[in-house]
Amino acid sequence: MVVLDGHEYLTEEERRLKEDRERTKYWKKWGTYVAERQWATVREDYSADGDAWSHFTHDHARSRAFRWGEDGIAGVSDTHGFQNIAFSFWNEEDDFLKERLFGLSNPQGNHGESVKEAHFHVDNTPHSYMKFLYKYPQKKFPYEDLLEENARRGKEDKEYQIVDTGIFDESRYWDIFIETAKDTDDPEELLFRVTAWNRGPDPAPLHIIPQVWFRNTWSWGREAEEKKPSIAAESELSMRSKHHSLGERYVHYSPSPGVSPSGDDVMPRWMFTENDTNFETLYGQKNDQPYVKDAFHRFIVNGEKSAINPKQTGTKSAAWFNFNEDGGVNPGECAGRKAEDTSFE
Repeated sequence: MVVLDGHEYLTEEERRLKEDRERTKYWKKWGTYVAERQWATVREDYSADGDAWSHFTHDHARSRAFRWGEDGIAGVSDTHGFQNIAFSFWNEEDDFLKERLFGLSNPQGNHGESVKEAHFHVDNTPHSYMKFLYKYPQKKFPYEDLLEENARRGKEDKEYQIVDTGIFDESRYWDIFIETAKDTDDPEELLFRVTAWNRGPDPAPLHIIPQVWFRNTWSWGREAEEKKPSIAAESELSMRSKHHSLGERYVHYSPSPGVSPSGDDVMPRWMFTENDTNFETLYGQKNDQPYVKDAFHRFIVNGEKSAINPKQTGTKSAAWFNFNEDGGVNPGECAGRKAEDTSFE
C-alpha cells in the first residue's frame, strides 16, 4: 500500500494478488510448481520394502515416467501439474542432457540427502515474474566423483560439494538465466527468455533445449484413452497442445541470434516423443511403442535418429537450439540473448 497526498494506492503486486484472490485474473494458475527432484520420493515409491531412495534413482529418471509429479530446471506448470515447461542443456561433454538437478540420496551422502549443483532462485512475484540462475559446467559434470568421494567420507567429515571438484576452475561454466513473465492483461500467457553467458576463457559450445510435456496420467488404467493429451507441430516456430482439462494451448518460439555477428540465426529443431517409460532400457522388456521418455538424450547425445517421432507429435516436446558454430560462444558473450524468447498461451 502506498499513501500519496492522503490517498491510499495499491502497488502493482498488491493489485495482482487482489485480482487472484477475487478470481478476476488467475495469476497463480501457472507457477513454479515443478519439483526440483521427483525421483527417490515416497510419491513415486512402489517398492515392496518402502525403500524410496533406491527404488527410483537419478539414473532411472531419464527413462522412467513419473506418476504423481514432474521435475526439471526452472520448471513451471499449472496447479495440477498436468502440463510442464522446463529447460535442459548440453555442453557436448556429458553423456546425457542436463534436464534435472543432480544430488545424492540419503544413503549416498555422508550427511544424508544433498543437492550437488550451483543454482539460485533469484526472483519471484507469485507468479507474474520468475527468475532462475543455473551455473552449468563446460567440462564433463563430475557425477561419479561426487558419488565416490561423498561415499568415502564419514559423518564427521565435511560434505564434498560441487565447488570442491574443481569443475568451476578458470570460470569454465555458463551463467544461464531463465526468466518467466506473464502478460499483464492475460496471465495465462507466459513468456520465457534464456540468456546463457560464457564465463570461461575460451569459446565453448552450448545446446539449449526447452521442453514442454504432459505428466503421464494415461498409463495407470484410471483414465479413458480419449483423455490422453497431445502436442504437435503447427508451423516452423509453433506447437499446439490439447488437454481435456486445460484445452488448447500454443507454444511459440523465436529464432536466436547466431554465435557470430555475421552468422545465421539459430532456428529451433523440433523433437517429439511420448512421456512413457523405456522398459527396454530399464528392464529388458519390449516397449509398447517406439517413442519413449529418454528420446531427446538419445537423439542429441547419441545421434540416434529413430528415437524421435518423425510425425512431430507426442506427449513430450522440445525445441533444440544449437550454439556450436565455429567452436561455440566466445568468452564473455551470450547465447540466446534477446532471442530464445518463448511464449506459451
